[in-house]
Amino acid sequence: MRSLRRATAVLALAGVAVAGYLTWVHYAELRPVCIGGSGACERVQNSEYAELFGVPVALFGLGAYLALLASLAVPEAIGRTIAAFVSLTGAGYSLYLTYVELVELHAVCQWCAVSATIMVALAAVSTVRLVRVDGSAAAITQSR
Repeated sequence: MRSLRRATAVLALAGVAVAGYLTWVHYAELRPVCIGGSGACERVQNSEYAELFGVPVALFGLGAYLALLASLAVPEAIGRTIAAFVSLTGAGYSLYLTYVELVELHAVCQWCAVSATIMVALAAVSTVRLVRVDGSAAAITQSR
């Protein structure tokens, strides 16, 4: 179980770095650094989909990654539930945004793709943490 908590911490810290960078780029009105120089990252960052209710999507991502880190500091049962909820919601929204990049914008931001990958990995780790403990508790209860 400790290895899953460590994986959550490492992935969430990586997510904080990516989402933090994208948030900084937004507010500093900079061009995101992208490999290949295709301008795809800038096109995505300047699209109507880069904000939700006037707030940069990257800031929501940053908040989600920080919430996942914070979930490690609360009691384990509550923390597992929070982590699963936040990461599954984040993964779903990240997959939606990836769809938008591919179908609507015809541009893929490398930073966004990395963030989506991290969030999907966090969803997998958080789900395993939740199910493994609940499954173990059910097995112990049934054996009595």
